[in-house]
Amino acid sequence: MSSMVTQVRSVRIGALVPLTRPGWVEAGRHLLAGLELAVREVNDAGGIVGRPLELVARDTAADPQRAAAAVDELARLGVVAVAGEYHSVVARAAAARADALGLPFLCSSAVLDALTEEPTQWVARLAPAQSHGWQIYADFLLGAGHTRIAVAAEPSVYWASGARILRDHLAPRGGTVIELDMRALTPTAVCDELVDHRATALLLLVGHPEPAVPIVRSVRRDPRLAEIMMGAPAGQPEFAEWAMLLGDDGAGIPFLRYLPEHLTPLGARVGTALRERLGEVPSFVAFEGYDTVVVLADALRSHGADGARTAESWSRVAVDGTRGRIRFSRVPGISVWQWAWPPIQVVDRDPAEPARFRILHAG
Repeated sequence: MSSMVTQVRSVRIGALVPLTRPGWVEAGRHLLAGLELAVREVNDAGGIVGRPLELVARDTAADPQRAAAAVDELARLGVVAVAGEYHSVVARAAAARADALGLPFLCSSAVLDALTEEPTQWVARLAPAQSHGWQIYADFLLGAGHTRIAVAAEPSVYWASGARILRDHLAPRGGTVIELDMRALTPTAVCDELVDHRATALLLLVGHPEPAVPIVRSVRRDPRLAEIMMGAPAGQPEFAEWAMLLGDDGAGIPFLRYLPEHLTPLGARVGTALRERLGEVPSFVAFEGYDTVVVLADALRSHGADGARTAESWSRVAVDGTRGRIRFSRVPGISVWQWAWPPIQVVDRDPAEPARFRILHAG
């Protein structure tokens, strides 16, 4: 009997996720959970015109070359699109490779403005561009009365871009950005610099857990800096590991997250399912993963399991995600098809209850 059963060929999409160090493993786990949950639900609802959707995941480990090689491998495996990635520099390498191969890439969670060097039809993005989100963060700083802002920065295109966005936005509004080079400074030396420069805020433009966690501990223990505000626009305090490593010291550090004040009805249901899957409160990254598959499944159902037709359909996407209605457009200065814009909040962990988040500002 089994010989008479015809195996229905799956529709494959590739997923790039950081699942090992030095990648941000917790972000990768949340991103993958969102992707996997959505794939399961698509298949429970009949798949892609009767064909099952299959996710082929590859670990990027925050390595751009590894990501580019994974895109090549996924293309050989016959995926109709590539999705995911959290780290901006890694997503940029993946986008360049996908563009060169003519393979659609829907970037879930990386924000670097220049995701590709030249405008491309093959790449679309759900996360907001860094310039948009970090300008909202700069407005929050000004609103809170901070005009002398130090940034503890490591060398990377992403951190350098963030520092430039902050400087360009704050300078005309009376703000000063003081850059502290973390290649040359210990966490204790950072404290001395903050005192010398009379900074009222310190932004952590550095990796997690090193050196972000030691910097936070040093600043919290320095009586000269009792009044300083620390911030982390890249979102390090979003994840449970931050609270586990820092406890009360990790509270009151504002960061960007891409959630609305109230999730859509779909988002509320998905949030419950993600919490069960993860065993903890899902981050915005998990919702980004889910929404990625919602978009791709809609495009594949509407235009067929063909990469070129998927790429041609970015401008016609209009689908309800967990955080609102998703549409893509061409935004000045952004080289890819962009959801403009996902909801953006500045939040922190409540010092009175570090497991709870407080919304401080919305953009």
